[in-house]
Amino acid sequence: MEEAEKASQPHAGTALAFDFGEKRIGVAIGNLELGLAHPLVTLSNKNKEECLKSIARLMDEWKPVLLVVGLPVHADGTEHELTRRSRRFAHRLQARFGIRTVLEDERYTSISASSALDEASVRGRRQKQVLDQIAAQLILQSYFDQRNATT
Repeated sequence: MEEAEKASQPHAGTALAFDFGEKRIGVAIGNLELGLAHPLVTLSNKNKEECLKSIARLMDEWKPVLLVVGLPVHADGTEHELTRRSRRFAHRLQARFGIRTVLEDERYTSISASSALDEASVRGRRQKQVLDQIAAQLILQSYFDQRNATT
């Protein structure tokens, strides 16, 4: 992270992270000062307008100062269709809510989330309900860890 970029990042307050998917969006929450992320909720993304209303309610409730959106890419770093959709989603969030929005590499977060849930004996339908918010938690924690490593 460049020095100018670090300086423009908020250092205190709440951050929300999003694991964007065509069917579901996982959401996590964290505190910038503590650098700890927690799963929050999984939103249905089948009805885009209802999903945006749900996100607006989260914004009103949690008053985030930063939004982090997972950026899915292939293992070699090349982009694909969901990468472009995630970028559009991030741009929409920033435009609609006026909150600084950053993209965070999300390679392997869903696999890591699934493995962690398997280890906790959370499988099948129960896993599907929380997988995306755990992935969002991993995205946000990755952002915090990288941010703390460069400060």
